[in-house]
Amino acid sequence: MPDGITDKPAPTGPELVQLASQLSELLKLRTLPFGMKLMRDAAELEAVQGLRRPPAGKRFSTCQLVTQARIAGFTLGITHDNVPEFSNCGGVIGLNQPSELYLSGRKMEGVWFENLEASAAHQAQMPRVPPEYHALVVSPLRSGRLNPPDVCLFYANPAQMILFINGLQWRNYRRYDFSITGESACADSWGRALRDRTVCLSIPCYAERRYGGVADDEMLMAGPPADFARGIEGLIGLSKAGLRYPIMPYGPQSDPSAGMDKSYAGKS
Repeated sequence: MPDGITDKPAPTGPELVQLASQLSELLKLRTLPFGMKLMRDAAELEAVQGLRRPPAGKRFSTCQLVTQARIAGFTLGITHDNVPEFSNCGGVIGLNQPSELYLSGRKMEGVWFENLEASAAHQAQMPRVPPEYHALVVSPLRSGRLNPPDVCLFYANPAQMILFINGLQWRNYRRYDFSITGESACADSWGRALRDRTVCLSIPCYAERRYGGVADDEMLMAGPPADFARGIEGLIGLSKAGLRYPIMPYGPQSDPSAGMDKSYAGKS
């Protein structure tokens, strides 16, 4: 079971359509929640309804393809031939084995890291899916085309994210520890979530913001469908308790007693 704390079956693709709509409404998301699914062969890829492929000869970073899905609503099939050879993209999502140029640290030495040792350590500690897959499909959850996806993802600001995490903790509490790779932060979101089937939160990196168009205030949540559903169930419970987004500011110079009494009345 994802995270070992849910006894409900994972939602299907059609169920995720409704859940994605609920999440967008509860958190007032700017862009579409989406799913990712790894595929081992070409036949499985081509069977996806409404599939788009990048134009022949064109290469995109994974974060660019993700942005096309979450903003334009595309369902995209990504293979090794679609991601740049000069990036970590394919290696993070299991489409190829990173080359010695990357694994040695030489590629990022003097760019993101002062020395070869730091650059090599960055590569060695990066979460990656084993290189066993032919393709990755990215699709908005509202389409129901991945039935089900391996992981569900959405971008949100920090206030929206902490409420979703509160939702994950609402019925069955656990403390979350999230990783920070630094540059190549997609390894902390879809990379680790796809590899470990666990809930992951990342601070998108420079490349995601420059090439993928991620906004300054956006963070990325990723996790299995069952955890996605659990977080939304918790958000609904929190909403009934009056804890909703947007969070109305009470004022830093106001006595908080009245507000606290509204939330915690009768708890003394």
